Amino acid sequence: MEGQETTLASKPAPLTEVVSVGEWMLTLLISAIPVVNLVMFFVWAFGSNTKLSKANWAKASLIWLAILIVFYIVIAVLILGSAFFFLGRNY
Repeated sequence: MEGQETTLASKPAPLTEVVSVGEWMLTLLISAIPVVNLVMFFVWAFGSNTKLSKANWAKASLIWLAILIVFYIVIAVLILGSAFFFLGRNY
């Protein structure tokens, strides 16, 4: 009985196991596909069956995507605003 407890205690929980290199390769391949990556980031970030390190990586990726989208919107507004300013001026 005592031997079983040490075996169970030494086994890592499935969600805290290390993500293998092969799993990371597949993850990076999926994250390179344009629309699929966004869906999978949400599945990996908030799914209950995802390993913790991959879930944290997906959450960080979603945060970076949000930052980039805001940055691109600000740049687009600045470029469009300056274009309208210069094109709307009467010479």
